[in-house]
Amino acid sequence: MSTPHDDFRLTPEAVKVLAHPLRSRLLSTLRRGGPATATTLATALSTNSGATSYHLRKLESVGLVADTGEGAGKQRLWRAATSSHSWERTELSHDEDAATALGWLERDYLRLFSTEFGHWLDVAEAWPGDWQDATGMGDAWVTVNPDQLKALRRELDEVMARYRDADPAPDGRRVTFWHAAFPLEPDDIPGTDDAADDAGTTEEGADRP
Repeated sequence: MSTPHDDFRLTPEAVKVLAHPLRSRLLSTLRRGGPATATTLATALSTNSGATSYHLRKLESVGLVADTGEGAGKQRLWRAATSSHSWERTELSHDEDAATALGWLERDYLRLFSTEFGHWLDVAEAWPGDWQDATGMGDAWVTVNPDQLKALRRELDEVMARYRDADPAPDGRRVTFWHAAFPLEPDDIPGTDDAADDAGTTEEGADRP
């Protein structure tokens, strides 16, 4: 995922906490709308304030949200601790529960993209023509090795950072920019054929030490 300057790298414990339908939505809502109380968030997400408070505290325990200290009385005012989070699969793969949680989280983001982009398609024709022409989706194929792919993603992140940090235009609107990078032939796993060939040679008794 992209890595802005205040990016939060998910630890095994953090991903296990975040991989929950309400917690994931709470964090997204705070990032989009800014600080809010549990009551306000519960209303926005059609749940109850007690459950919302509990899950906010769970997110706080791993550093994903924080209490602003500006709440009135017993009403705590919560904020997202950072503007984004990222992860490295290999950092989480040694923890089976964390790897399972990450799998759920990634598929939840896929569902979220489908829902949000689908809603845009439902209402796009009501928007001015220049906005309709400026938005959209696309794909491109490149042939790269892992290091080149990491470099490509870093360059894309740098482009996004320039726009994110620039002063907003008078007629500007917030835009969500999703991107994904994955092999065009995902079933062609590197090394799989070689490993099978080596195993077959050994079973036949050839080239044994």
